[in-house]
Amino acid sequence: MASDNKWIWKNLIGAAVFVCVLLIGSAIGLKIVTRHGKTVQAPDFTNMTVKEAEAAASQGHVSVKVVDSVFVKRLSAGVVYRQSPKPGATVKKGRSIFLTINSIVPRKVVMPNLYGYSVTQAGAELKNRGLVLGKLNYVKDIATNNVLGQSSEGRNLTAGDLVVSGSVIDLKVGVNSSDNSTTVPRLSGMNYVSAVDALHDRFLNLGKVTYDSGIRTYADSMAAVVYKQTDPAGAGRSLGSSVGISLTLDKSKLPE
Repeated sequence: MASDNKWIWKNLIGAAVFVCVLLIGSAIGLKIVTRHGKTVQAPDFTNMTVKEAEAAASQGHVSVKVVDSVFVKRLSAGVVYRQSPKPGATVKKGRSIFLTINSIVPRKVVMPNLYGYSVTQAGAELKNRGLVLGKLNYVKDIATNNVLGQSSEGRNLTAGDLVVSGSVIDLKVGVNSSDNSTTVPRLSGMNYVSAVDALHDRFLNLGKVTYDSGIRTYADSMAAVVYKQTDPAGAGRSLGSSVGISLTLDKSKLPE
């Protein structure tokens, strides 16, 4: 009788162990199939050719896809100007990073009507058109962050005007005195384009830009990163305030 009981307990324990192993194996298999928790940081493809970006993407366990082009006079033809998601963003392995490259021949795009858009909506629409959000010029208005006008190089623009792809578009934006505050983002380690985007996300403008002596070309300036900013991260500022940055190619200068 005692031997029968031992046999029963051995089988029960064996069955329990089998079930546990099966459950753990299934969980691991599901994790592998779905890549659950398998994330990487998006590489910085700025100023790379498409072939260089593809090689860097392979090493970084992501892929790249060219989705748009702009024309920047001082930038080499065919190199990456902007990417989405931004450099350093946490993405799943195998994720496609969408690239905007600098075209060889300037093309013109139709200027949209941004009147009444929020700054965030206007920035997204400009990016979709291959245009660049420039300075945010705030004026008193009943509604904060509503676009009241659009211009480029001092020339007022209306919907339907043809502008060169990559043009910088400045916006006249409303601000209510009761809703006129924001905080400065941390810009350390960001390249120029990402730093400008981060400032615009907080409804701030780029101020004076200072370059290290090692930065000699436009390509260098695009590859350089911010190591110093005039206003500390987290500081409160009014909308439209300017924040200056200093750029370097020497990443040992980055604050810890």
